[in-house]
Amino acid sequence: MTHRPITTPASETAAWWAHAVVYQIYPRSFSDGNGDGMGDLPGVTARLPYLQQLGVDAVWLSPFYRSPQADGGYDVADYRQVDPAFGTLADFDSMLDEAHSRGLKVIVDLVPNHTSDEHVWFQEALAAEPGSAARERYMFRPGKDEVPGSGDGNIAPNNWKSIFGGPAWTRTTNADGSPGDWYLHLFDTKQPDLNWENPEVWEEMRSVLRFWLDRGVDGFRVDVAHGMVKEAGLPDWEGVAAMVEGSAEAAHVTDPPGAHGETVEPHTAHASPSGAGSGAADLGAGDLGAGDLGAGAGSGAAMGSEHEPVSPLYPPSPFFDQDGVHDIYRDWNRVLAGYDGDRMLVAEAWVEPAERLARYIRPDEMQQAFNFDFLLAGWDAQRMAVAIEDSLEAAASVGAPSTWVLSNHDTVRHPSRFGLQNPTTFPKGIAAEDEQPDAALGLARARAATLVSLALPGSAYIYQGEELGLPEHTTLPAEARQDPTFFRTNGIERGRDGCRVPLPWKSEAPGYGFAEASAAQDPAAPWLPQPESFEYLAADRQDGVKGSTLELYRSALTARRSHGLGSGTFCWADNHDPELGVLAFHNRDVLVVANTGAEPTPVPDGYRVALSSAEESGADEAVVGPNSAAYLVAG
Repeated sequence: MTHRPITTPASETAAWWAHAVVYQIYPRSFSDGNGDGMGDLPGVTARLPYLQQLGVDAVWLSPFYRSPQADGGYDVADYRQVDPAFGTLADFDSMLDEAHSRGLKVIVDLVPNHTSDEHVWFQEALAAEPGSAARERYMFRPGKDEVPGSGDGNIAPNNWKSIFGGPAWTRTTNADGSPGDWYLHLFDTKQPDLNWENPEVWEEMRSVLRFWLDRGVDGFRVDVAHGMVKEAGLPDWEGVAAMVEGSAEAAHVTDPPGAHGETVEPHTAHASPSGAGSGAADLGAGDLGAGDLGAGAGSGAAMGSEHEPVSPLYPPSPFFDQDGVHDIYRDWNRVLAGYDGDRMLVAEAWVEPAERLARYIRPDEMQQAFNFDFLLAGWDAQRMAVAIEDSLEAAASVGAPSTWVLSNHDTVRHPSRFGLQNPTTFPKGIAAEDEQPDAALGLARARAATLVSLALPGSAYIYQGEELGLPEHTTLPAEARQDPTFFRTNGIERGRDGCRVPLPWKSEAPGYGFAEASAAQDPAAPWLPQPESFEYLAADRQDGVKGSTLELYRSALTARRSHGLGSGTFCWADNHDPELGVLAFHNRDVLVVANTGAEPTPVPDGYRVALSSAEESGADEAVVGPNSAAYLVAG
């Protein structure tokens, strides 16, 4: 048995965010407060008692701003207004006041890399002349000549590909109907990139920060925090970038994400008034199956030995993790420092290695950055151990706490990932024709991984519904999907809809109680269909039930708080043996043991099981069984 010696002292950071457990709310899918089939801010307010009882310290709200919803709200048309689908500014203020009265902090999303194409700035830019001040707010560029010197500009300014698939450039049309300049969109065509070389953009985002800070928010999660700044000259780049690392071995992907040229735009594909959309017809998806998605489509098992993971981070791209982003965060740090209450920034930055990610959380920049190495490690003791060591050491090098996260709104839910034949793979969505996870095995591993993540020092993030053990919806029909990645890759990437399905609150109610918070007599169906398994996983079926996933989370959060694990110490235990599948570490007076192997591992002498992830905990407390974890205390 070999492992790097590592010991971390107890945190001396008093700020609330240094050890907080933050619950991510994807508002569209959390709770419907008016019965229209879409989650909203009144629905959030109605469920705050549930979150308080769960034992979290803060909530993070994904975008609720005015938006045409081309990318689930990450296409912002007005940063200072609530989209009518989610309520009003008064509803937000009420929610914020209620959260604070219950001792919950509130973090909101900030999307600074791009706006919606319906933002007033972009509409002004389209109406303005090339080279105008309005266009300087975005990344407009003339095209290259198909025939050098012809002046036709028919070729995009460079060869960059969109993270969502297809080209990263779209050509505009001049007022006289002639082809015009091109604009950059690293994501959907309806998400034009802002030009962060323009001081006006800097001042606008400072103003947005102050607007929400003045209302009382406690922090911001920064979307695409490693973006915004592009390499000077916008050079061609042959690599492939992605926001979330996926692997061809995990599913059916035959080309790297972003390599697909022909696309169907989701905002045109979903035009039917019913909301179901006509994307399936546009894609030929009435008979869209594995064979329609390119050679080699099929289960992960069939592909595992032939394909290596596709990294989004190498070679380094000219549009992610440029050094200039750090000037932005130093500027924002000064803005937040003008407010009391330890306001915070957390970076969504898919950056490697861990030492480079740590640059985002230096003392004069952000307070936290999501630790995606741990998320990507999968259910494997050796990979988990390396991720823990690297993350703790990198964060400690800049005097910052680490963060721990297993799922979010962009990833396949970890109970489903961990139920695949290879529980370290990371599919870009799962469809009915792909390998289907072993639900029971995946949930057992997910419960165990939860005990590990919540026992590590630093801050932890929980994605809505994981406390219920919710799986990915792996059989969503093509016609129900709404994620632009599905359309821009012609279905090759299944997309993120499967993890964004509305939550089940009451097993016997329509929509499993998604609209239970509303007074509607006949609520509309949830905006995405829910799988049948949600009936048995609904909150009311687990509340107060010993051994349920909900009660496991409540117990784990209670133990974390009572033992001070979030601000605690860390060192590997004597029985730590990742080569045999055993992950074991001490934090304060708790010994945490996770068994990813095939054989039971004994509980060390002098310890007893205080909390186990096994549903039948107590059956044999002399061992920690396979695919389970336990908190052990002396006695």
